[in-house]
Amino acid sequence: MIQINNLTKSYGTRVLFENLNLKLSAGQKIGFVGRNGSGKSTLFKIILGEEPYDDGEILIPKNYRIGTLRQHLHFTYKTVRDECASVLTGDAEHEVYRVEKILFGLGFTLEDLDKDPLSFSGGYQIRLNLVKLLVTEPNLLLLDEPTNYLDIVSLRWLGSFIRGFEGEVILITHDRDFMDAVSTHTMGLRRRNVSIIKGNSHKYYEMMAQEDELYVKTKINHDKKREELIDFVARNKARASTAVMAQSKAKELEKMGMMESLEGEKDLSFSFSYRPTPSKITMEVKNLSFGYKPNEPLFQNLSFILEKNKCLAIIGKNGKGKSTLLNALAGVLTPSGEILTHPSTAIAHFGQTNIDRLDKNRTISEEIQSADNTLQNVRVRGICGTMMFSGDDADKKISILSGGERSRVMLGKIIATPANLLFLDEPTNHLDMQSIDSLCDAVKRFEGSVVIVTHSEMLLRELADQLIIFREGGAEFFDGNYDEFLEKIGWDEEISDAPKVAKVTQNSNKKEQKQQRTQLVQERSKLLNPLKKEIDFCENTIMTLEEKLKNSHALLIAYSEQGENGKLQEVSKQIGADEIMIEELFERLEVASEEFERLTKEYEDKLEAL
Repeated sequence: MIQINNLTKSYGTRVLFENLNLKLSAGQKIGFVGRNGSGKSTLFKIILGEEPYDDGEILIPKNYRIGTLRQHLHFTYKTVRDECASVLTGDAEHEVYRVEKILFGLGFTLEDLDKDPLSFSGGYQIRLNLVKLLVTEPNLLLLDEPTNYLDIVSLRWLGSFIRGFEGEVILITHDRDFMDAVSTHTMGLRRRNVSIIKGNSHKYYEMMAQEDELYVKTKINHDKKREELIDFVARNKARASTAVMAQSKAKELEKMGMMESLEGEKDLSFSFSYRPTPSKITMEVKNLSFGYKPNEPLFQNLSFILEKNKCLAIIGKNGKGKSTLLNALAGVLTPSGEILTHPSTAIAHFGQTNIDRLDKNRTISEEIQSADNTLQNVRVRGICGTMMFSGDDADKKISILSGGERSRVMLGKIIATPANLLFLDEPTNHLDMQSIDSLCDAVKRFEGSVVIVTHSEMLLRELADQLIIFREGGAEFFDGNYDEFLEKIGWDEEISDAPKVAKVTQNSNKKEQKQQRTQLVQERSKLLNPLKKEIDFCENTIMTLEEKLKNSHALLIAYSEQGENGKLQEVSKQIGADEIMIEELFERLEVASEEFERLTKEYEDKLEAL
């Protein structure tokens, strides 16, 4: 397995990790945690050979293959078959049957193979990337935020796949429930090094907290002992009777060394500003309908009541209209039907597009101030600090911030807005695990009502009192929590056999199987090559003769008009001979083509059987 020894990586004066050591064991599925910017993705790039490092070594066994499922999807071919087969190289470049077998296992149909990859949903595009990855038969999967922008159905499928994969996995994700559901171990990157434990992320953070507590207590005793030694040496080194003892204590002090103070890690901690309202019903919706195209509604006749201190979650597959519904409820769009609210209702809206609408020329403090120009500077700076932008960081321009930092700015703007009704559209995107926990706690403490769009099953279980589910071409209200929905209705489109897929790529007798495949491919080529040449010859010759016939018929007309009987007979005779030749060539082409198709099918079946 992979072994990393004393790895060091820095960018200028900023050290990401120092003397990092890691040994990966067979079959481990590791959830990789750490704050945003700590260096998790950089470590992946170093393992993949895409990023240099300053010092240390990475030992990878011979023939040990590493594959990665990247966050960004990029397709260059026009059909699913060609896109997935593009990763086949060398002797295997004609083994398209392997690609098709995995595609079928992941829920694609024969008709899908000739479709454009871009015509599929995000979840199925992720599966296409998985097919391309699995065809290379990797031993280790490095998965960097594979859950980003996947809907719940795709997330549940991906979890099933990872659990069934027989190789090793290292997974980076901000979705704690997803990580814990698929991982056997948890590894954390903090204070420029990694530590790994058997168990889930909760156990890891508990152990890290215990280690920190023990370290702090040890340091207190250590510092106390150092002070006593320093004091003893200072008082006794000048006296002859105690000078030898003072010298001994000085050596003991030197051997003790210094215990460094633990570096603190900033945590996002906040509360939403609540504006009081006397109404017990925050929102009443009657017969709500909306669609961007005539006669194609995304939802229709939707009715429900949202009470004070309740959370309504909007869930479903991507592209079905979840964000559209939230925007309609928030007043961004104008649907048909009624949306009734109390006059004291005050809204704060966190939308997917709102982050992109942040003014890049403003500073963080200026952008938060824009939410409420009556806020005093002290309050604005306080919100900046709450969002982990203390001191001079509050004066950074929006343009230089990462996606996660911009999400925190947007949350800061929501905090600056007193409200009793929150609209939150995928608020966890770009936030790390600790920030998501803080967001979840803040929503729980909020005294008003919340409408949230999320794919996180953790948030759904923690927060949702009611649901609106997009399924079967529409949206329906469900008066119950997420676990009740799963028990009574559930998702109607899940692939249950994902673990079987991994076994296609993890055959214990790979060497013998590869030899058999190579032999069959060679036999197939030996039989098919002559037939291919025959087919090409027939097709090319027929095309040449048909073009010749076209010219001959033109000559017939010309000689007939000119009265050239001798030449007319000569051309007629040649046309007859060419037509006979074309008929014979078509017969040869039919025989060769049928034999080619028969042998191709025969050898595909043989290869499939392996």
